[in-house]
Amino acid sequence: MSRTWTSNSGAGRTRLTRIQRIGLWFLAALLLWLTPGLFPQKPLVLYTDYVTVLAYHHIDDSTNGMVTISTPLFHSQLTDLMERGYHFITLAQFKQFLAGGSVPPNAVLVTFDDGYKSFFTNAYPILRAMNIPAVNFVITKDLEHPEQSRIPSLSRDEIRQMTREDSDIDVQCHTDSLHDTAPNGEALFTSRLSGGNTEETEQAFEQRIIADTRLCRSKLEALYARPVDAFAYPFGTYDAESADILTRSGIKYAFTTYSDIVTRGIDPLQIPRINAGSPFIRSNSLNNLIIKRLYQQK
Repeated sequence: MSRTWTSNSGAGRTRLTRIQRIGLWFLAALLLWLTPGLFPQKPLVLYTDYVTVLAYHHIDDSTNGMVTISTPLFHSQLTDLMERGYHFITLAQFKQFLAGGSVPPNAVLVTFDDGYKSFFTNAYPILRAMNIPAVNFVITKDLEHPEQSRIPSLSRDEIRQMTREDSDIDVQCHTDSLHDTAPNGEALFTSRLSGGNTEETEQAFEQRIIADTRLCRSKLEALYARPVDAFAYPFGTYDAESADILTRSGIKYAFTTYSDIVTRGIDPLQIPRINAGSPFIRSNSLNNLIIKRLYQQK
């Protein structure tokens, strides 16, 4: 016969079996793990000498999309990671890490693609209040008419304000005008253009990519005084040729959409990122995604 525990109450007697008590203890432990801020806990060191790079796009409370999340979800994701003992690093620290430097345990770099205005209005106030660094990869052609792009984009004044107010906010390249598709439906950044029966020559293709990348860099360098030498591939699409052309355009670091943890020996032109900007990624499930990628490394 199994043991029981008995207590008296005003309504009668409650009897719990030993198995039920074990179940309650397990449930309590699970709740503590899922809600790390409920009671103070010593942060867990999940990894050292790795960096998790997170990718976001649009932070907006009035529209829905596969790469759009709400302001409360963005805030809760960052809060959850911070409470679990993750440490947010700057782009400069990330570059030093790739060169052999040290980073805090559980290091995370926050990145954004496309340079949407919502970064300034919705994400930046949260990042600044929580003292979290971030880098935004900007499509610089939209600087000309930021309110006329399909989704309103960052203006020059907004970029100047953020990067001057907060030295931990960076802007980098996401092409000037090559974040689009070619007539054949493939990424413009890696496709040869056709004119009638003739295809763009290799030399013309290289010159087009180099000119666009240098223009993107020059527009951003005019706005703040830090190096502009990082790039996010449009649509995450790249090949060996386009990566090589980037290096000849002054780019030293290029970020992909491949989901993985960054190790120090990674090719700096093939930096993986974990997508955090999906409405289906709840605050605590982002931690689970990181753990999954971490153990795939090991």
